Amino acid sequence: MDMDEETSVSASVTEPSSAITDGQTSVAATDPIPIQPVLIVTPPVLPIMAPLPAVPPSIPRPLAPLPVRPPALRPLQVQNGDVRLSESDSDHDDSGPNRTIAGSAAEYEVSEQSRQVRERQEKAMQELLMKRRAAALAVPTNDMAVRARLRRLGEPITIFGEREMERRDRLRMLMAKLDAEGQLERLMKAHEDEEAAASMTKDEVEEEIQYPFYTEGSNALLRARVEIALYSISRAALRLQRARRKRDDPDEDLDAEIDWALKQAGSLVLDCSEIGDDRPLSGCSFSHDGKMLATCALNGVAKLWSMPQVKKVSTLKGHTERATDVAFSPMDNYIATASADRTAKLWNTEGFLLKTFEGHLDRLARIAFHPSGKYLGTTSFDKTWRLWDIDTGEELLLQEGHSRSVYGICFHQDGSLAASCGLDSLARVWDLRSGRSILAFEGHVKPVLGISFSPSGYHLATGGEDNTCRIWDLRKRKSLYIIPAHSNSISQVKFEPQEGYFLATASYDMTAKVWSSRDFKPVKTLSGHEARVTSLDIVEDGQYIASVSHDRTIKLWSSKNSGKDKAMEID
Repeated sequence: MDMDEETSVSASVTEPSSAITDGQTSVAATDPIPIQPVLIVTPPVLPIMAPLPAVPPSIPRPLAPLPVRPPALRPLQVQNGDVRLSESDSDHDDSGPNRTIAGSAAEYEVSEQSRQVRERQEKAMQELLMKRRAAALAVPTNDMAVRARLRRLGEPITIFGEREMERRDRLRMLMAKLDAEGQLERLMKAHEDEEAAASMTKDEVEEEIQYPFYTEGSNALLRARVEIALYSISRAALRLQRARRKRDDPDEDLDAEIDWALKQAGSLVLDCSEIGDDRPLSGCSFSHDGKMLATCALNGVAKLWSMPQVKKVSTLKGHTERATDVAFSPMDNYIATASADRTAKLWNTEGFLLKTFEGHLDRLARIAFHPSGKYLGTTSFDKTWRLWDIDTGEELLLQEGHSRSVYGICFHQDGSLAASCGLDSLARVWDLRSGRSILAFEGHVKPVLGISFSPSGYHLATGGEDNTCRIWDLRKRKSLYIIPAHSNSISQVKFEPQEGYFLATASYDMTAKVWSSRDFKPVKTLSGHEARVTSLDIVEDGQYIASVSHDRTIKLWSSKNSGKDKAMEID
């Protein structure tokens, strides 16, 4: 009976469940009291768990055919991995199914890393080989040759912001690349083009190379160079003969002679002061015999004065602008004047105009006669100095070389050399016999205004706006001594013309000073001017020094011994 009741109950339970699963509405017709707890507990569990058993059996069963490796599985492996990794299929055949999957995944990761490393190594090796091949190639060092080869190779000759070394490295790598690619024909063709360009006619090559360095001169310049060479040879022989005599003659006491000259220079006193013009004075020069003095002023007028009384003899008028310098001929009684009207003029002592030298493109600065008296040198703010023939008035030489205006000029006592200085802070020495610039002295930090050769033949003095006077040794080609001479710009430098035992400098600090040429110590300070001293000159025997200034005065300085001698002559 109990079993019947249980079956009846179970049947009653199953019936509603089937009714629920079928989605029928007959559930409401059954007895709700015995069925209510069953409907709450069991029906929701069975529908949820019913599909679960069907899924797990389907997962492990497809694993059985994996070792067989059916053809349907190959596309999956190709899609998940790289096609190039298919060479490792033999390794999967020897291993089990689980190890095959793990091994292929691990090998996939290692192969990617090794591939990247292998690519980097190959790239680095290629770069190393390229650099070695490039280092073995011969690349031009001249930038113009590098550009020409790049052009022949069909490459741009330059890139924005590219410098010379970068351009050369680019050509080197390009040549190495062509060599590595086997394009030697292109490279050889570029070499042939270069050889063909290098095999130009000799005349064209000489023309291109020599054109910037020289300009063909006239026959008059050639004759002048020959005359200067002959003149300088005889003068140099006399100078060397005199130097040997002083060295070898036991009766010659050089130190005593220098001491006597310095003693005379140290006894210089103001002997005369004269108003030279109504405008500031700019230059002065003694005649070769010391009997006349020439001065010039900013009004363009030059005047001649008798010495030592300093009395006016004649007036030279002809310039339309201010006169910048004046010079007496060392051989004849000729006077040359320079002016800001771009001309230089030649006068005689009577005041008659003899020649006018025209050709400069800017105002003139200083002027000087050649020791032979046949030639005249002028400097200008057009960055050139020129050499003129006194007899014909012809321009023999137009000399460039300074980067800024040329201011001072002087000639060697032998006549073979000329020296110029300018606003580029340089002093240049020129060989008049060949036209070459043989020396360029660098040392001044500001424009150089005064320059002078020593009668000894191997010293050159320069003074400039850096307030220093420098002594240069032509034999050693360097600065011998630096004199901190003045507190303002040095306007003029002059050696004593006979033996060069002392040196005189004029300055804008309103003084002129005398220095020993033996040790370059100060000997005498000539004070008396009330404005900047623009120029000075020394008479042949060193007894007088004349200075001119912007205070419009001419001051004559004489030694005490010369004053006594003059008094004795008067008595």
